[in-house]
Amino acid sequence: MKKQYQNEEITIHWDTSKCIHAGVCVRTLPKVYDPKERPWIKIENASSDELKKQINRCPSGALSYTLNKIED
Repeated sequence: MKKQYQNEEITIHWDTSKCIHAGVCVRTLPKVYDPKERPWIKIENASSDELKKQINRCPSGALSYTLNKIED
């Protein structure tokens, strides 16, 4: 299953089939990632730069992101 979470600048993609539950996301940004909550990703609790840095550290590639197009 794949899920998406987005704000104006960034969309986080979570591929549950790739997730190895290493916990890097939870340890790095605990205000964003809380597996006990639903939804478990609260994208509004970090800046897009913080999210990108954390997602780039995901060891399984279960988390990825795309930058949203901002209309001029």
